[in-house]
Amino acid sequence: MTAAGVFALPGSAAAHRGGPDFGPNVFVYDPSTPAAEIQAKFDELFAQQEKNEMGTNRYAVLFKPGHYDVNARLGYYTTVSGLGRSPADVDITGAVRVVGQVNPNVPGGVSALTNFWRSAENFTVTPTDWSNQWAVSQASPMRRVHVKGILWLEPGNGGYSSGGFIANSKVDGITINGSQQQWLTRDSELGDVWTNGVWNQVFSGVTGAPATGFPNPPYTTLPTSPVTREKPYLYVDERGRYRVFVPALQRDTAGTTWSDGSEAGSSIDIDDFFIAKPSDSAARINLALALGKHLLLTPGVYHLDRPLRVLHKNTVVLGLGMPSLAPDTGEAALKIADVDGVKVAGVLVDAGARESDTLIEVGSRGGRRDHSRNPTSLQDVFIRIGGPWVGRAKTSLVVNSDDTILENIWAWRGDHGNGIGWTQNTADVGVVVNGDDVTAYGLFVEHYQKWQTIWNGERGRTIFYQSEMPYDPPSQAAWTSPTGNGWASYKVAPSVRTHEAWGLGVYSYFNQGVDIRAARGIEVPDRPGVRFHNMITVFLDGSGGIERTINDAGTPCVGSFSTSALTEYPA
Repeated sequence: MTAAGVFALPGSAAAHRGGPDFGPNVFVYDPSTPAAEIQAKFDELFAQQEKNEMGTNRYAVLFKPGHYDVNARLGYYTTVSGLGRSPADVDITGAVRVVGQVNPNVPGGVSALTNFWRSAENFTVTPTDWSNQWAVSQASPMRRVHVKGILWLEPGNGGYSSGGFIANSKVDGITINGSQQQWLTRDSELGDVWTNGVWNQVFSGVTGAPATGFPNPPYTTLPTSPVTREKPYLYVDERGRYRVFVPALQRDTAGTTWSDGSEAGSSIDIDDFFIAKPSDSAARINLALALGKHLLLTPGVYHLDRPLRVLHKNTVVLGLGMPSLAPDTGEAALKIADVDGVKVAGVLVDAGARESDTLIEVGSRGGRRDHSRNPTSLQDVFIRIGGPWVGRAKTSLVVNSDDTILENIWAWRGDHGNGIGWTQNTADVGVVVNGDDVTAYGLFVEHYQKWQTIWNGERGRTIFYQSEMPYDPPSQAAWTSPTGNGWASYKVAPSVRTHEAWGLGVYSYFNQGVDIRAARGIEVPDRPGVRFHNMITVFLDGSGGIERTINDAGTPCVGSFSTSALTEYPA
């Protein structure tokens, strides 16, 4: 079939009246739309998605440049984005908020512990209430947002919240972090003050950030971020044409990219994208990628009988409304060639019942190409083993390409939902990094049955790490590694000579009523080039616990609530 034949079919990037066809679950508004109509849609989506944690519905709400009066509450799998070139182009009065969920089992009766899978991007909001509440935990990023007032990150009433991610954003007033156990803020601007914090708060390249005070207060502050590329985003140009802006690679940055009115990067016309729908086969999507198209995934679940293959350098794979890639045949969901400058952003991957060796593979094992001038980046990429259904995969994410940037990755072997159990949603390792010079910002890896993260590459850097060990080992014999009781969460291979990490939290909650021990939370080679800064292990609840924080350093967190914090390793 010819390229023209492929891209003339419905679901292609061909322009439709009023813009591209993004499918029925993308809602595009302009300032002429009545406020009551927009509000009614948000209320409808929230009523449907508030408790739909493991459902298959996905939605995106897009605002063209202009002013809007709206009070939007976001449930699961709901994303809100402005379509301007700057956050100032979409001006919202009211709120774009996430509220706590009723939970009688926690203090205050409200919680944000499971407020996952939603996002806000590329607009300005002026709260009409006393704050803009964004009470979230993992997989709920805020990017390119200007809050003209107070930002409130907890559910209220002392309710629990488990950590999140902000990048390239600005807050004019106070940021009330409150009960958030951990949080990463990168390349942003904070106003009056950042308050509170429980165990692990990291600021990288943030103007107005509090000074390092770990462990009390639990702040780790880096003045600049070493290497960054902001997430690509969809916008409408001055002629009303849809385009995708791809920000440029930057080094040693602080603050936002947009506050001064300019932003380095380039634009891609929407006609250069294949706009995929969940009904499109993997073969059809792969043909578009092979022919040099970029890929825009509209909301929904994509059941795949083969991996999606990114073959060409500089390809953009951008998800709207957190689309899910679901491999059904035991293969990977996504394979990226060892080429320059691939950008993957805003995508969920759900393992299938037939076990996959790997769900996402970046580059080929043994490939040693230098990508330092134009690295591949993965941003807001979330992986699940179990939850919506039974899922199995030996390893979730393998990074072979040198210089890759990982940002806001949540790899999660499910601890609740459907298909959950030690012998059901089986998964050995969350993330394996084989490439050299890989940088990770916001690595959340949880509940895998062996190591959560294995770092084999040289000169790796992690800025913020959050990990809970598996809840459900049935016995110590079932959960013992080659180096002792349990499996360390973060393991740097013995061969590695240089590695550095800042702000790491490892937590235990063994809930099977059995005394389960992890010998250590972090396991690394003892050499001067391997350095760790500001790390903590915590006994949350249950039985057993973690005996040391890193190698043989740190105090036991066993048997009852306790913490062990270290500021430097080696000391």
